Amino acid sequence: MLRMYEVPGSIPGISILPASHPDTSLRKRRASEQKKQHEEEDCFILHFEIKVWGTEWPLEADTGHAASLSDECRTHGRGPVMLCRFMSRTCGACGGVVMGGAQSQRERRGGQYMMLSFNTSIVQRGEQLSLCRWRSMDPSPCPHELHHHPVDTMAPGQVFEVTVHTSPGPTSGTFNRLWLNLIGSQGETPPLRVNQGKHHLLAGSACPVLVQVDSSLGRLVLVRLRLEAQAGCPNLDWHCSRVEVRRLAEGSGSRPEDPETQVFLCDRWLRAADGDVTLRSGKLMLQQDETDEKLKQRRLEQLQLQQKRFRWATFVEGAPRCMDAKSLSELGPNFSYSHNSLNLNLHYLKGFVGRAEAWTSFSELEMVLTHSAQQNSTAMFIRSHWMDDWYFGHQCLNGCNPLMLRQTRLLPPRLSVTSDMLRPFLPEDSSLEKELQKGTVYLLDYEVLDGVAGNVINGKQTYLSAPLCLLHLNRQQQLVPIAIQLQQTPGPDNPVFLSSDPGCDWLLAKIWVHSADFQCHQLMSHYLRTHMLGELFCMATLRQLADIHPLHQLLMPHVRTALQINFQARAWLLAKDGLFDKAVGCGLQALPIVLSRASQRIHYRSLCIPEDLSDRGVDTLPQNYYAQDALRVWHALHRFVVSWVDLYYSADSDVQQDSELQHWIDDINTHGFTHDSGFPRVFQTKAEVSKFVTMIVFTCSALHAAVNFSQVDFSLWMPNCPTSMMRPPPQVKGSVTEEDIVSFLPEVSSTCRVLMMLAQLSKPSVDFVPLCHYKEALFRDDAHRRLLEEVQAELKTVSEDICERNSGLELPYPYLIPRLIDNSVGI
Repeated sequence: MLRMYEVPGSIPGISILPASHPDTSLRKRRASEQKKQHEEEDCFILHFEIKVWGTEWPLEADTGHAASLSDECRTHGRGPVMLCRFMSRTCGACGGVVMGGAQSQRERRGGQYMMLSFNTSIVQRGEQLSLCRWRSMDPSPCPHELHHHPVDTMAPGQVFEVTVHTSPGPTSGTFNRLWLNLIGSQGETPPLRVNQGKHHLLAGSACPVLVQVDSSLGRLVLVRLRLEAQAGCPNLDWHCSRVEVRRLAEGSGSRPEDPETQVFLCDRWLRAADGDVTLRSGKLMLQQDETDEKLKQRRLEQLQLQQKRFRWATFVEGAPRCMDAKSLSELGPNFSYSHNSLNLNLHYLKGFVGRAEAWTSFSELEMVLTHSAQQNSTAMFIRSHWMDDWYFGHQCLNGCNPLMLRQTRLLPPRLSVTSDMLRPFLPEDSSLEKELQKGTVYLLDYEVLDGVAGNVINGKQTYLSAPLCLLHLNRQQQLVPIAIQLQQTPGPDNPVFLSSDPGCDWLLAKIWVHSADFQCHQLMSHYLRTHMLGELFCMATLRQLADIHPLHQLLMPHVRTALQINFQARAWLLAKDGLFDKAVGCGLQALPIVLSRASQRIHYRSLCIPEDLSDRGVDTLPQNYYAQDALRVWHALHRFVVSWVDLYYSADSDVQQDSELQHWIDDINTHGFTHDSGFPRVFQTKAEVSKFVTMIVFTCSALHAAVNFSQVDFSLWMPNCPTSMMRPPPQVKGSVTEEDIVSFLPEVSSTCRVLMMLAQLSKPSVDFVPLCHYKEALFRDDAHRRLLEEVQAELKTVSEDICERNSGLELPYPYLIPRLIDNSVGI
């Protein structure tokens, strides 16, 4: 008859000693009783004390071998079950058989067999164990035993059915040991080994385990997990999906108390180095809605830990700050990812990288383009139209940098033009003043580059300019350039080039504008406004919003990847001997100047699409496909975010009382900008929060898609986006020939190095996540799923409408098709 006894609490300090331990009686017994199959196995001595019927006896047990497993015992118990023979004596109270205390060899041989269940699977020498309970095979239990330890109940004990789920990814499993504690409002269980026996933490697996406690835990609030490296096995990270817990009974034979399963979501990588990791169940929650003291404490401790781990550092003075990390490994597996791009054909560009000399002619450039871009219809279209004025204006609206153009109703004093000078390019019945008043005059101003020295590439000095370019929306609804001044300070050596000037003069002036635009696109529109801001928002979210906060969970899929890609950019692209150092006009000396100046010019309104387009006066321009698509995507995202915020904030007062939210925006302001950026200082209303969160999601997804995935298309024909200029800006008109224009362009090696990098950066990952599609399990919750279905349906309609429009365009604009937009700044 199998009898079960519950040990009152965990008994620590059980030591496993080697068989060479000086116990002569044990050695004699081993020599006489050990079976042949155990001859090669170690014999251990377990020294511990177990409390039975209110009296303590030291027990000595020869386990024979590591563990004798019993299916029946494993069904009811925890850990391995050791079949041990113990010494016995008669109970002084009732005459029953009591384990322990036998002295003679005859009593040893007649001892009772007991099943001991431990919190581990394989006993190692020198290991500290926790004894959970023991079972007796005694066919004649004494009445004293029954009185003190009823067989059918474990009052006031509880039994929990726990299932630990490993995520299905092929590398999600681990060899490491997993220890688990259940934490309730009134206490917690000792650590329990989960993966033992036949149960392993395999990819996609579920490890079931029963947890028995001898006193009430109260309401279950947390699950604690800890990975422990296993000797002789690789110390692999483990991706835990979730832990499910169900309270089975108050005691053996009673009815299930909690028929519903509590789910403790993890959905992240865990490492042995992480130590204890606690999971909580339930829905997302604001800080002020927490009622359980343990959960409040856990929330606070988590944020304190995050603030120690994610520390601020400065990359460029005056620009948004970044994460303090010395190596990529510091990010850990949850912030690391691999980017596998679609197959790239760089074969025809690689062979030119070692050629540090000027291009010989436009014909040579065309030859390289034909080989390397034969499948790129956009690049081939640009090659055919790049000299046309109408295309110049089209690219200002729909190129890879649609953020520079703005309407002007007052000419900047630095631009040395007159009404008479521009009259030939305006309608006969109009004037410059009338056109300014009508709002048909637009300006490109690259003053952020004023006075910045060019890089030295392959031992040769390169040059930068800070052009001013005036454009006019003519009556054919074409936006065309009419005047270009290559430097900010007017003077006799800084002429204004007009569209009526000789062809080579006018073409070279437009090339200088394109080169300046390349520098501003890469550093301002792309790196600063999407990458650096994405990292700023990610850092503040990790440091100030607990993982249970609804905005933390909404934002992390959009900002998480910024940490790794920005670290790599700082280490490779923007570092010594990196791409900017070796091949770009804005080298390492110019880079901090431009980033700092550009940061001073960022304003909150310029990051919010409706305000930005309206403030720049480009929202109603015909054929501005970027503006049309950006507005539709913004409004779809905003409706989604408003609905998400409504789930958790009932009123504006909830926003004002959310201390984590207020600390979050304060962290962003403190470490984002040194000037008055117009960012909210505090949040007062739900509408303010919704708008700000929409801005973050759009910036890190749609805006990044528009300025990143388009860049190779507009750069493959290099004269359209020169990365540097090898001669200074012309100071007079009429002195330039077509051959001269080629000598201004970047050399062969730097051209091909940049194009190869842009080709890699412009290709989405083969496993990229489309906008508003989420892999995280919490988005499958009913309320969240409904919101996702709504926004995904709206974005699907937007995608279909854009594709239908593009089908009728000679040069389509595909960069803001929602199904092609990456959910985050992943490249």
